[in-house]
Amino acid sequence: MKMIYFLRSVLFSIGQVSTLVLFSLLGQFTRPFSFATRYNFMRYWAHFCIWWVKITCGIKYNVHGADNINTDKAGLILARHESAWETFALQEIFPRQAYVLKRELLKIPFFGWGMALLRPIAIDRGAGRQALNQLVKEGQQRLQDGDWVVVFPEGTRMPSGKLGKINIGGAMLASKAGAPVYLVAHNAGSVWPKNSFIKKPGVVDIYISEPLDASAMSAAEINQQIESWFSQHLVLADKREEADK
Repeated sequence: MKMIYFLRSVLFSIGQVSTLVLFSLLGQFTRPFSFATRYNFMRYWAHFCIWWVKITCGIKYNVHGADNINTDKAGLILARHESAWETFALQEIFPRQAYVLKRELLKIPFFGWGMALLRPIAIDRGAGRQALNQLVKEGQQRLQDGDWVVVFPEGTRMPSGKLGKINIGGAMLASKAGAPVYLVAHNAGSVWPKNSFIKKPGVVDIYISEPLDASAMSAAEINQQIESWFSQHLVLADKREEADK
């Protein structure tokens, strides 16, 4: 069985990498056009990856709370981070987005070139308060421009079922932006584990909260909400996994 998972993962990776090269190179020709045009072109790669991992590795997903999303106003997405899978899936579920990410990711050949087209908020983690101010300033600007902003409050990928430290940046942006805040939990790491090449068939359950009005909340209160939502839905995801076995 492990050999089958390995071979299917190899097949997925061949398709993922070859199309990444194609999209990152062709995407450079969209630079003279609007951001909406660039985004709409590049998001096809995310759609392909979600479809291809379903075909090759048997990874499907269910969305719980999709009707909570109000597309009339750009919102802030504070999401659980377990794998690369959710970075693709969020682009299928929510409207046009800007991601908060490590600046060094933009230096990766092909991947970084493609990401640079999507107006990410690229921060230097070693910059401390300066990076925090950049996140809040640029995040507010993206939201005002009508782009949804994605922040992973734990800051790094976490193993499925394990909660990481909730950092302050996303909560500070939430308290100042005046935008609806959506908390997103999932169990993608159970099928696409952190630092693992092997992907296993299964169903990812994604839980989306009702939009929160964080304007009257402190950053600490927002972080408490995030921690509570993540913890609650990590338990639900674990129970679903057990039921599916």
